[in-house]
Amino acid sequence: MGSAEEAHGWTVKLSTPSVLAVVTVFSMIPGGVLSDMRGTQGLEAQQLAQGSTHLHRRLKRGWIWKQLFVPEEDPTLRVIGQLKSDFDRGEFSIKYILSGEGAGDVFEIDEYSGEIRTLKKLDREEKAFYILQAQAINRRSNQPEEPQSEFIIKVQDINDNIPQFQNEPYVSSIPEMCPIGTTVAQVTATDADDPMFGNNAKLIYSILQGEPYFSVEPKTGIIVTSWPNMDREARDQYLVVVQVKDMLGLSGGYSSSTTVTVSLSDVNDNGPTFQHHLYTFAVAENAAVGTTVGRIMAEDGDIGINARMTYSLEDDLEESSTFIIQTDPVTQEGVILLVKPLDYESKRRFVIAAEAVNDHVDTRFLSLEEFRDRTTLKIVVEDVNEPPVFLSPLYEWKVPENAAMGTTLGSVSARDTDVVNNLVRYSIDKRSDTTKAFKIDPNNGTITVAKALDRETSNWHNLTVEAKETTQNHLSSSVVVFIKVLDINDNVPRLARDYQPYICEGTQAGELIQMLSAVDPDDPAEGHHFYFSMVPEKHINPNFTIRDNQDNTAGIVARRSTFTRKDRTQYLLPVVVADSGSPALSSTSTLTISVCSCQPAGHCPTGGVEALALSMGVSLQTLVGILVCLLTLTDLLS
Repeated sequence: MGSAEEAHGWTVKLSTPSVLAVVTVFSMIPGGVLSDMRGTQGLEAQQLAQGSTHLHRRLKRGWIWKQLFVPEEDPTLRVIGQLKSDFDRGEFSIKYILSGEGAGDVFEIDEYSGEIRTLKKLDREEKAFYILQAQAINRRSNQPEEPQSEFIIKVQDINDNIPQFQNEPYVSSIPEMCPIGTTVAQVTATDADDPMFGNNAKLIYSILQGEPYFSVEPKTGIIVTSWPNMDREARDQYLVVVQVKDMLGLSGGYSSSTTVTVSLSDVNDNGPTFQHHLYTFAVAENAAVGTTVGRIMAEDGDIGINARMTYSLEDDLEESSTFIIQTDPVTQEGVILLVKPLDYESKRRFVIAAEAVNDHVDTRFLSLEEFRDRTTLKIVVEDVNEPPVFLSPLYEWKVPENAAMGTTLGSVSARDTDVVNNLVRYSIDKRSDTTKAFKIDPNNGTITVAKALDRETSNWHNLTVEAKETTQNHLSSSVVVFIKVLDINDNVPRLARDYQPYICEGTQAGELIQMLSAVDPDDPAEGHHFYFSMVPEKHINPNFTIRDNQDNTAGIVARRSTFTRKDRTQYLLPVVVADSGSPALSSTSTLTISVCSCQPAGHCPTGGVEALALSMGVSLQTLVGILVCLLTLTDLLS
């Protein structure tokens, strides 16, 4: 610079623990041109007004303020710098004033020397820098010696923060048997220290626990697998401890750790395996259809859908259709069920092959054949003491009603199907034979007639016969015996009702007087056939004859036309009814045929009263008069 150039500005002394630097800083106005508070501006304006093209005093541009630094967490209150105006000659004529952020409570300035001191310990993480303003005031004129200028005090970072992991806890799941390098999770830590200053916030990740199965990328915190074919069935969970250090892991830094819980999810890398080559079960021969015979289990190290399996029985082996097997959806066991009745005496043992197959297979790990296994079932049928069994489910016999007492109807037969083959005794349930019409031989089951039978009283007998073992258990069973009583011709036929025939005066010969029919309690197989006739006499009956219609009916027919009440009021006519049985049976009934005075329609109006009166010798008119008198007398007395 030339001697003609005068430089006015600030001098800032930076105080550090080891270095004291002096920086001359010029105050700047918004336009970027420094001003001399003692009149240089006026001189410049005067020269410009005189049109001078050469300035005798050239103003020098000021320096941009450099930052002041103060270390954080320093408990020592110290001078961190000094401001000094070029006009300060040392006679304390200038007063220094500090304003802005922290002025007075964090920082103070010596108004005489311009030294800036800290008033308390600072925390960069709480506030990283302070913006302040400085002034130099002439004590005599109280005018600024320098224009107000702004500067920054920056809090210098130290490594006073521990790195912290974010988003804890860390939980991850990876499939078992995954390849090396499979990403497990990423852990992330932050450090509140200044990442732009030194290595205080430069983080490095490492594994404290979890090797050799896992490793971590030092800079990113990405955890990957480093061990091949990790098997969930051997170990299904790992706790990986990751450490983070600041200062790039150098000594003197801080560290923290976190735990990552890593679970292995299942893949279908195991097939079902039976623990035994032969399973033996026992089932009673009287077990009901649907009975659970037993359970088998094929072990599968997998879980969930990968452990599901279906059991089946091999149809090509003997008698496998007697049993079925179903998969229990909860336990994955094979449940063996009985589907057909058993009989110890006919078959005592079953040998069946059983197979278990995974429902879902994954050929990345095993072949198709490795997802199945086979075993053998041996099912033993146990003998049960069963009641006797009749050779027939029912018996039906026929016996004529005239069978003599002691007549044999037939024999029932039952046997003990057990191996012991106990003796059996027979008896008739008394409730089924209340009349005691039959008896049974207890040793051989022969049933005979004990009382005379009557088909017309009971044509069927339903006996319940019991067969009981002679052993201590006295097991028994029963069978129904149906006995049909066959008809014989042991009842005579009779007229169907009590006929009261009449004949009208004036009846002509050959006219039908009465239709007849008959009944018979017997029940011949070919049906009834009745024959009607008159009692044989030496002479033919001159009054009536019987005409057989050959359809189990007959008619009484008049043989003359001269019937009158004066001659005779009644006629007796014997009628013979015979059946077609062998031998044939017959009965004779005598009918009384009354003679009456019939109205034009052929009806006997008095119902036989007239005939009765005539037979007593009283006329009809007299009888009516008597009745009228009786009615009148009754009315008077009442």
